[in-house]
Amino acid sequence: MNATLKLQPVEAASSSCERYERALTMLHTHRGDAHDEVERLIADDPACFPGHCLRAALAVLAGDGTMHDALAASVAAIESARPAAGERARRHAAAARAALEGDPVRALELYAAIVVDWPRDILALTVAHALDFRLGRRRMLRDRVAQVLPEWDASVPGYASVLAMYAFGLEENGQRRRAEAIARRALAIAPGHPGAIHVVTHVMEMQGRARDGLAWLAATESSWAEGTGFSVHLAWHRGVFQLELDDVQSALATYDSRLAPGDASGGAALVDASALLWRLGLRSVDLGDRWRVLADHWEARLRPRAPIFQAVHALMAFTVAGRDEASLRVLDSIRAAASRSILALPPDEGLAEPVCEALIAFVRKDFARCVERLNHVRHLAHRCGGSLAQCDLIHLTLTEAALRARQNRLARALAAERTAQRPASRLNRLLLARAAGSMAAA
Repeated sequence: MNATLKLQPVEAASSSCERYERALTMLHTHRGDAHDEVERLIADDPACFPGHCLRAALAVLAGDGTMHDALAASVAAIESARPAAGERARRHAAAARAALEGDPVRALELYAAIVVDWPRDILALTVAHALDFRLGRRRMLRDRVAQVLPEWDASVPGYASVLAMYAFGLEENGQRRRAEAIARRALAIAPGHPGAIHVVTHVMEMQGRARDGLAWLAATESSWAEGTGFSVHLAWHRGVFQLELDDVQSALATYDSRLAPGDASGGAALVDASALLWRLGLRSVDLGDRWRVLADHWEARLRPRAPIFQAVHALMAFTVAGRDEASLRVLDSIRAAASRSILALPPDEGLAEPVCEALIAFVRKDFARCVERLNHVRHLAHRCGGSLAQCDLIHLTLTEAALRARQNRLARALAAERTAQRPASRLNRLLLARAAGSMAAA
């Protein structure tokens, strides 16, 4: 089996093939700018069908409508070139068209079918893995990669990236010791692979190993801090580790130096900024005008087609910054998306609206209302649309709201639940102590 889509001599010169392979490598190793590389490739070689498959895949991965025109153009270029484009390119186009038409579930099915028939198609695998994540298919984060692993080995380019995907799927399904072992195996093959570094970081986060996590990020910083798809997100993990250790000032410094938004900040980076500021807010930290600045960037960035996960984090910024109209627009868009089943993305209609209402209530100091809304859907919290570490924001907010609402028995139960899951977590022990103190005072 070929490892990737291959260019035929009649389709492009060997330089186009090399540029395509370079852009593809940028995508699955999370290094460099695959988008710019493929745009230049297609400009020089409009008949490069693998390039069109890659550009379409990048648009599907973006998921926020920012590459709608490029997606439509590449799908049309492949569809109009029958039979020259080849069967696999046509199937990539069909999968991308499903996403273009607003059906991510169908897009996932079609990309997954490509993976079954061409198990070394790392482009289709990368998109299917991302859609599994976006659609809350946690089991398939692991099992889809497991389906193709027998076809891969260290002699095949991209093997470390496949192992990193598999390790992330293991971690998100609770198999954390094995996840760390697989991620470290990927790093032995491709030292400094940001995706594999990310998995080890996640394992340490979910095990409450905050000091180990900070040491790990410091030791690997030269490999992820600049020019990777995880540069901002791993800084977010650093801030979370610092909060786990009750080092609020260091977490605030991490936000200011690494997460504070700039003109080039994309949706994922803004999500990380909102998520860390919210956690700092749960500690009653004075955040100055940081929320206002972040809300400005969300206003400029957020689009109607943005993933709901992004919309919820934008709502955080709008609500804290006092932009009620913007918050209501986001809430209305979430309600509208939930009413159109083909467009519904996790968090699903049973989770997104109550979570947003709870966040608004928390900011308005209506802590009892916040508890009521989150308690109603806490059993769905793992389906928030992000990783388990990101979804933990819901449980943290619920626990803090219960403490502030003086619902002491509930707060104690929630803190005990967290501590049982991660007994090594200093943060969980602090929450449990606060809850016990509130019980004693009452």
